[in-house]
Amino acid sequence: MEIKPLLRRLGTVVRAFFTFLFALVILGVVMWAYISGFPIISSPYGIISFGFYGLLLSLHLLIQSIFAFVEHRRMRARRKPCSYTKTIGFTISAYQEDPVYLRECLQSIRALQYPAELLRIIMVVDGNSEDDRYMMEMFREVFADQDPGCYVWQNNYHTWDAKAQQGQAAGLWGDAGMGFEEDLQRREVEELISSKRCVCIMQKWGGKREVMYTAFKALGPSVDYIQVCDSDTKLDPLATVELVKVLESNPKYGAVGGDVMILNLKDSYISFMSSLRYWMAFNIERSCQSFFDCVSCISGPLGLYRNDLLQQFLEDWYNQKFLGTHCTFGDDRHLTNRMLSIGYATKYTARSKCYTETPAQFLRWLNQQTRWTKSYFREWLYNAMWWHKHHLWMTYESIVSGVFPFFVTATIIRLFWTGTLWDVLWVLCCIQLIGLIKAAYACILRGKVVMVFMSLYSALYMTSLLPAKYFAILTMNKSSWGTSGRRKIVGNYIPLLPLSVWAAILLSGLGYTIYRESQLDWTTAAKQEEIKFLIFGAMAYISYWLIMCLLYWVWFRRLCRKRSQSYKVSV
Repeated sequence: MEIKPLLRRLGTVVRAFFTFLFALVILGVVMWAYISGFPIISSPYGIISFGFYGLLLSLHLLIQSIFAFVEHRRMRARRKPCSYTKTIGFTISAYQEDPVYLRECLQSIRALQYPAELLRIIMVVDGNSEDDRYMMEMFREVFADQDPGCYVWQNNYHTWDAKAQQGQAAGLWGDAGMGFEEDLQRREVEELISSKRCVCIMQKWGGKREVMYTAFKALGPSVDYIQVCDSDTKLDPLATVELVKVLESNPKYGAVGGDVMILNLKDSYISFMSSLRYWMAFNIERSCQSFFDCVSCISGPLGLYRNDLLQQFLEDWYNQKFLGTHCTFGDDRHLTNRMLSIGYATKYTARSKCYTETPAQFLRWLNQQTRWTKSYFREWLYNAMWWHKHHLWMTYESIVSGVFPFFVTATIIRLFWTGTLWDVLWVLCCIQLIGLIKAAYACILRGKVVMVFMSLYSALYMTSLLPAKYFAILTMNKSSWGTSGRRKIVGNYIPLLPLSVWAAILLSGLGYTIYRESQLDWTTAAKQEEIKFLIFGAMAYISYWLIMCLLYWVWFRRLCRKRSQSYKVSV
């Protein structure tokens, strides 16, 4: 009678064992390929070589691109219409938002082509001071014809102290103070959300996870799906419909995310590069993950979850701790991980689209990337516990992407300190060559030549993002929103410290290599051959940057000209 549960548990243990064994094999092969440096092709004197590790990375990129392409064909082939029967709780997280972005967000939600009677809109503002009230007033204005409910909560779900309130009331009213075991405002918030279609709540500051929790908790089991959205997001009218189609197509799909694009790509080089990186991340990396039903992160600007499943792990999600510290960032990635942990698939669809703001200033972008990196490595450890519940691709990709930054760091430091001048130039050329190959494929898949500029992203990655990863690991327990509100100027310059250390390591290594090379005999046949490679390699590398910078300058001027012509001035 108990044999079936026993066999099921035994099957889980066996699958977990073999998945762990597979992870060790992948890690072992990658490490052996990197450490051994086994060459496959080599030029005379070993000046240029292509090793087994390079072959593995090339195969990884090729396989990833193929599966992403196949998944895109699947998306386009999906023809089953939406049933328009599912109720949706549409949640918006707001924090010190730019009024222009917030208005565009709210107006795009009004324009969603989904039945109004099935869509309940809840915006929760992280902050209840007078400085935050403009967001509530804007919500009231945009949804004026929907009889919106607006409420200022002096607390939130986790700041109410019943004992303190009882003591304070008892001091004023004697025994009458014994009735303060529950926050009465909480009950009013829940009643408002249950009775109104459009609701805005301002609550005591607690971070983005606290804001999301309020919306999820107050909605409870009253809706079929919950959609998440940030207050700087502009949604396509069909965004919600396309997400619903995916969840309706298979009951094993627990969550689905859409294609997030950049709203302010013309603001700076940083925002433009981010727009290209976003496209690669969603339409190649997550598209490939979606083929295997294991998307690693449903992004906050555009995601849809089955509410009955979300409510099961809501408390565990909110109360997440890492090394004894309560987690307040990485909310979307952990929400996705929780869905994966119970064995449900996570999907991506490029047919659901939105635009969101990205930092245009370098320091704010660096703070954002540092926060994301913290959550990536923390959630990597959590995700590893559920590899056995999903396709082996999730295990394989987690290993490869997890160790890649460390191998890159080791390679760069080793070549700058112990290699030759040609080794340094060769690795720089290889970085740009790989970037060009990926950019060329993206141009074909997207059908836009602008993706060729994606190869320039390597400069940001190598000089800024790579050292920031180590700072993120060392400060993983530091909790905050990470990216400041758009109405504030960034004042956190600490993330610049690892960049300074990284620059010092590389420049001193380059200086040492130049000195060491100057002491060698350059009249030998091998060195004479190396001089030729140095000259042609340097010319090719410099020419690449000159051409790409010129193209970027021409393209950016053209964009600015189009933008200036789009305004009409009345005199």
